[in-house]
Amino acid sequence: MRDVERTAQSRAAAENALRIALRDRGRVSRGGEINRDSTVAEVGELWLAEIDRAVRLGKRSPTTSEAYRYRWDRHVRDGLGMLRVRELTVSRLDRLVVQVHDRYGVGAAKTTRTVLSGLVGLAVRHDALDRNLVRDVRRIENATSTARSLTTAQAVDLRAKISADPKSREWDLVDFTDFMLATGLRIGEAAAVTWPALDLDAGTVEVRGTVVRVKGEGLQIKPRPKSKSGYRTLELPAWAIAMLRRRRAESVPNDWDVVFTAPLGGLRDPSNTQSDLRKIFDRAGYEWVTSHVYRKTVATLMDEAGLTARQAADQLGHAKVSMTQDNYFGRKIAQTGAANVLEIFSNPGGKPGVDLDEDAASGA
Repeated sequence: MRDVERTAQSRAAAENALRIALRDRGRVSRGGEINRDSTVAEVGELWLAEIDRAVRLGKRSPTTSEAYRYRWDRHVRDGLGMLRVRELTVSRLDRLVVQVHDRYGVGAAKTTRTVLSGLVGLAVRHDALDRNLVRDVRRIENATSTARSLTTAQAVDLRAKISADPKSREWDLVDFTDFMLATGLRIGEAAAVTWPALDLDAGTVEVRGTVVRVKGEGLQIKPRPKSKSGYRTLELPAWAIAMLRRRRAESVPNDWDVVFTAPLGGLRDPSNTQSDLRKIFDRAGYEWVTSHVYRKTVATLMDEAGLTARQAADQLGHAKVSMTQDNYFGRKIAQTGAANVLEIFSNPGGKPGVDLDEDAASGA
């Protein structure tokens, strides 16, 4: 219960102002309507419904929707759900983000902030708030770190060790990791590449989608990469083309016509593949390497060869060149220059190994 009062220059005017205030405060959400007395829980569910609709229309990734729902259920609903929209303040929102950051880390805090911004933005669009308060909530920054990539000598050594590892061959990771190094693709993008997306005569691959796990439905190929910039056609180095020709000659048909299936024949799960790769990298003595290091290696080699940040961004599928520059080192074209750069890993037969001069072999 709350006391409500209004003042005016006469009793009648004050009573009338009070009636209007009580009327507006007493309104409840009906049919998707949001007002200042709507609870954060109501607004959050309406916002998540909008996200789900965007997923159905193909404008949002199912994994993004699941990530938002998880943070909503885990942090936001319990932390702020009972509050009214009018009770939201910058300090309350900021405090929740800081608590999530301190307990669960940077990634969780960033997603929580995004969820808060989305639902508060929805309240603004319904005129329940004048502005999005989350704009004044402190931004969560990653710890400053330099992007580490493989040197040429390290990449050659790691390829040789992966090729010689029985588990790598059993899990079909030799060609898969070579393909990632030849293209800089994300795991999900590489797992979604189909034979029709390859033009081995032209030496190109078209990135058309990514493999995702949808809750209640399992693995599927989402016909859209991570971002609009993810749609791209890339040149392939000759050694990768040779590997793919060999693989096509040995391939067994599958329901999705993908180039790289899971060891048992289904779609390759990016999460499981990441786990397998960690084991393989550890066994090879490269504990610090992840699949993302392959992307950074491609970007770094392109930068060292004098190619532009725009070309590297095109190769990696980044919407912003600054992302590539800050974290990895025209648009949607095949001539990024990566294929010529990545020919350094070429040798007869398409197997790991490279003819390097003495300086290159030593990593100089």
